[in-house]
Amino acid sequence: MRTIRPVMMAAVAATLSGCYVVPVQSPDGRVIYEHYPLPPAGVVVPMPPAAAPGAGPAGSMPAVLSARLYPVNELATQTGIVTGVVTNLMTGKGRFTVNYLGDVLVGEATRVSNEDRRGVASAFGTKGTFMSCEYQMTTPYQGTGDCTFSNGATYKLHLGEH
Repeated sequence: MRTIRPVMMAAVAATLSGCYVVPVQSPDGRVIYEHYPLPPAGVVVPMPPAAAPGAGPAGSMPAVLSARLYPVNELATQTGIVTGVVTNLMTGKGRFTVNYLGDVLVGEATRVSNEDRRGVASAFGTKGTFMSCEYQMTTPYQGTGDCTFSNGATYKLHLGEH
């Protein structure tokens, strides 16, 4: 029995090593845990060079931030709070994923001004839903903004841990 336990632990670790779990909120308020696959072992994903224009300090690692969208208009109140995940690549670019009305929207964010850390973000889903946001980062790990969805719903965006 004691030799089975380490074998089981190794099997679980091997199974989970190829993905990570991200919580998202369903339209009815339930939290759903979805997995996103990581590159296969041995595959190196190149990072942009630190000397590139708009890049963060040398050695900066990407930061995974929570994204919470709070309803602003009547249409948005029908869905409540929308959640997602943003990866700040520390280069003036980022990637994000949001689950909205059963559609997973995937997109990117780009800084448009280094001085005041303003940026724009866009995302598109497989069911044709899209969104557009304007935001301002107060630190590389925190920011706020406004988002509008293709159905006219508008939200106040909060990034990071507030």
